[in-house]
Amino acid sequence: MINNTLVDGPYRVEVEHVEIGPPREGHSYAHHASLAVFQDKLYAIWSNGRFNEDDVRQRVMIAYRETDGNWSTPCVLADHVMAGSTRSVLTATGMHVYGDTLIAYVGCYEYDEAQLDEKGDRPKKDAHHQNTRCGYLTSTDGIHWSEITWLPLYMVPNHGPRATRSGRLIISGNISFPYTDDPKGVSEYIVTGVYGNCFDGRPVIDDSESIQWITRERGWDVRLMCEGAFYQTDDDVLHMLLRTNGSTLWCSESVDDGEHWSEPFPTGMTDDGSKFDAGRLPDGRYYYVGNTVPGGGRNPLVLCLSEDGENFGTHVILSDAPYTQQFAGMYKGGLYGYPHTVIWQDRLWVICSKRKECIEVASVRLEDLP
Repeated sequence: MINNTLVDGPYRVEVEHVEIGPPREGHSYAHHASLAVFQDKLYAIWSNGRFNEDDVRQRVMIAYRETDGNWSTPCVLADHVMAGSTRSVLTATGMHVYGDTLIAYVGCYEYDEAQLDEKGDRPKKDAHHQNTRCGYLTSTDGIHWSEITWLPLYMVPNHGPRATRSGRLIISGNISFPYTDDPKGVSEYIVTGVYGNCFDGRPVIDDSESIQWITRERGWDVRLMCEGAFYQTDDDVLHMLLRTNGSTLWCSESVDDGEHWSEPFPTGMTDDGSKFDAGRLPDGRYYYVGNTVPGGGRNPLVLCLSEDGENFGTHVILSDAPYTQQFAGMYKGGLYGYPHTVIWQDRLWVICSKRKECIEVASVRLEDLP
């Protein structure tokens, strides 16, 4: 069974931390961050709202790490004007690099206008979504960007496209995992996943509202099935770990490069109800980055290492310093939330949000890992 039972550590190593998106009045919600390396620079995107999580007019921000190690001033990558509605909610959903092009992905939906409160803000319940869709923007210099092109995908992805060993790109969603053999990652997606017959031939909708009824319809004994991240073992099996909002993750597996996925099953990976990331280090070890302590308030942020892709028993504490929330807002709980990772310049880079209002990038030298 896939597990993260502690057998070695937890270790403390030197970790560099940089805040790149501090909160400010008027746009004090920040979450859903991702990293990508493009033209020898590290780029970051994240969702940025006025004060509440996933409220109307939520936008996507971007910043990059200069060659001197400093980060650029964050600027708006996409907003409700580009989405065409003042009721739109834009979510940063990852990046992909193809040759001389950087592709940034955004998820979007709108709330039913009749369900907004008297101020025109989102309803308290995460419901009444309309026009869920996924799109992308492109750039050849990381500064000048195209308009949004909408894909025929009705989803808000969890992570952007990630390549399997064959080069196939898979988008990790909640209950859907579209794949394409287009190396640019902008066409020919085939939708598959673990939703079974729930849509009965209708377009698959995969967002934070639809996963609630899909979880009920499929009869899974969990609160939610959502926010997948996968890694591939040497036998070419893809392991899609899934958040459940319980104390452990579940997993679905594919033995045919993402064309079909098994019925999800429970693992021994402890979890604190948060998004996470997984991958493989250059030395061949597998890794997971997330919140491993149930009930810990998404603290600490832990790197778990595995030699075999099953036993993630070596633990490294990446972040556990306190952070005081500066601004009020709906659903802003948890300290270190929603990590995403890349490997660059012989370091593991991890981006996450702090109290869903401050974006931080942490990095550790690969040679310092146990």
